[in-house]
Amino acid sequence: MSTTMPVAAALDGLVADYLRVLTNERGASVHTLRAYRRELDGFAAWLRESHPDLAARDIEHTHIRAYLGTLYERKLSKASAARALAAIRSWFKWLARAKHIEQNAASLVSTPKLPKHLPRVPSIEQMNRVVDTVRDDAASWPARDRAILEMLYGCGIRNAELTGLNLKDIHWANEAVLVRGKGSKQRYVPLGDAAAQALRAYLAERSARLAAAKAETPALFLNLLLRGVTAASRARLTTRSVGRIVKRIAILRGLSSDVHPHTLRHAFGTHLLEEGADLRAIQELLGHERLSTTQRYTQLTTAQLTQVYDRTHPRAK
Repeated sequence: MSTTMPVAAALDGLVADYLRVLTNERGASVHTLRAYRRELDGFAAWLRESHPDLAARDIEHTHIRAYLGTLYERKLSKASAARALAAIRSWFKWLARAKHIEQNAASLVSTPKLPKHLPRVPSIEQMNRVVDTVRDDAASWPARDRAILEMLYGCGIRNAELTGLNLKDIHWANEAVLVRGKGSKQRYVPLGDAAAQALRAYLAERSARLAAAKAETPALFLNLLLRGVTAASRARLTTRSVGRIVKRIAILRGLSSDVHPHTLRHAFGTHLLEEGADLRAIQELLGHERLSTTQRYTQLTTAQLTQVYDRTHPRAK
């Protein structure tokens, strides 16, 4: 048996232990777990290959910097390296708290400097044109796809939040939608008239299709052919499919090819602010923990922030 096996097994075990903590104690989403597993498995594999006798307690900041260097050599972007470092930092913070290491070497590694660029957000007029003209030429199931666009833009929810919705999450009496966000956190978002109208039109067709298939499912948004209706997925639409739907409709209506479901979420926040909404209210609607995140999400300039301040703060008048 190789003498390096205990060290390798120990590293893998510590990664597995941390992922369990993310799942059981912090309620991390499936997407977060998948991303952290990928990044930490990559780091552990590199350590096994380049430093086979290195235990977790012996990892220095120079090792982490060297690993980031290999990512650049593989032509990965600074954003990819930053994601890897974020996962490693989070892991090391837990290792230190759990007394597996004495010092957090990852805290000494600087985050790669990322270019500052904001996503291009369609104008209010462009978004209205896209949502109002969902027809057969651009959509495989127009009623469903119109409802998808209305929910993404009208409610500002994430793609994963949209596909995770069930029928029971639509609270018609309260004109609200129960949304399950990151970290299993729940919030209610208003269901506007346009979104409600689109949903009702879609639900009528959804019921007819399920009745014809003699099937039932709790999922709100279904795939076109009801694939998997008897399986665990219960015909639930995937985030990848939503991305394709949004991009196809947007491009055919003259928007940029880089439009994706998150673009509609950006547009939601930006247009609310442009129309005079309070930044704190937008934060609540988007489900952000920090106001600074909301500020990045919306296309804010110093001039816009000054206008909001001048218009709303009592000491500014």
